[in-house]
Amino acid sequence: MTPTRVTLSAEDGSSAVVTVPFEPLADLSREGLVAHVLAPRRLGILLVRRGGYGAGVFADGKLLDSKVGSRHVQGTTKAGGWSQQRYARRRDNQAREAFAAATEVAVRILAPAKLDVLVCGGDRRAVDTVLEDPRLKELPGLVRPPFLGVPDPKQKVLEQAGVDARAIRIELDQPA
Repeated sequence: MTPTRVTLSAEDGSSAVVTVPFEPLADLSREGLVAHVLAPRRLGILLVRRGGYGAGVFADGKLLDSKVGSRHVQGTTKAGGWSQQRYARRRDNQAREAFAAATEVAVRILAPAKLDVLVCGGDRRAVDTVLEDPRLKELPGLVRPPFLGVPDPKQKVLEQAGVDARAIRIELDQPA
């Protein structure tokens, strides 16, 4: 048992590795693991992708507050020369505006929520860009695994992310 993983072994040689959710595990015992998993938490979810974003606050598995949105970010083009550079600048500007909108939502929804844990998902660079805002200076210290791979953040995706963030991950290994 470690603060991040619990390994269980069976007589036949098979094993299960449980990744401790919302690590670290303070009490390195079976009872400590159960208490840690069942402890009530205010969980924040931040999902950011190039064209969409979502932020939500969950308590005891219930969504208390949320906001999702999207901004158009133009895709790549096959045009060459000056046009290609113009489109690249336009995409960069659109992405900056989308990340600014995601930051404003995070400031409004997550910053005042008194979170215990923050789980992020989407595009790592986009999430990092949002969390660099000085108004969110408390949030990077609350970030815990897993980093969720999500499609464009919509309300249902945000709700599912709240479920996925609380899921216990178990990796099984059976002998051949």
